[in-house]
Amino acid sequence: MFEKKRIIWFLIFIGIFSAAYSIGAQSNLSEEDSKQFIKEFQQAVEGIDAVGIFTHNTSVALPMFIPGAGIAWGSFAAWSTGVAFHALVTTTPALAQLPPLAVLYLSPFGVMELVAYSIGMSRSFLLIKSIIKKQPLGIELRKTAIEIGIVVALLLAGGVIEYTMIQQFGSAVINSKP
Repeated sequence: MFEKKRIIWFLIFIGIFSAAYSIGAQSNLSEEDSKQFIKEFQQAVEGIDAVGIFTHNTSVALPMFIPGAGIAWGSFAAWSTGVAFHALVTTTPALAQLPPLAVLYLSPFGVMELVAYSIGMSRSFLLIKSIIKKQPLGIELRKTAIEIGIVVALLLAGGVIEYTMIQQFGSAVINSKP
């Protein structure tokens, strides 16, 4: 049975992730810095496939389960993703009409990643809370293992969906000129 408090903490961390992402999306990058970021990003993702996307997202998500530290890591990941969105908007004016949170809330892979990261961050909080209260960790560790499985499954599905969407639409959006 899923606890009501668990759902509440999960929703709180969706809000925290969204807020950190929004702050990053409002950052001030020069056009030169944005172009440099996009160039490095395109080089990093050149030839990436669904497994590569999954591997990257999983390497970002798993540290979010570290008691306490996962909250900071998740917030940083959200902020830096927002900065990346801002860089894309700076170099691709067509994206300027898109609200930053729309990428998270309206794309299937964005929702899957948001859910996965929020599960990890909220579990990080619940683990550190149990440690501070000196509660037995056996049950918490079993819940953590189950949630890691859920996160991995979400990110695998999200990686396949994101790759499929990139194959269909990716270069048309990023390479469009005003």
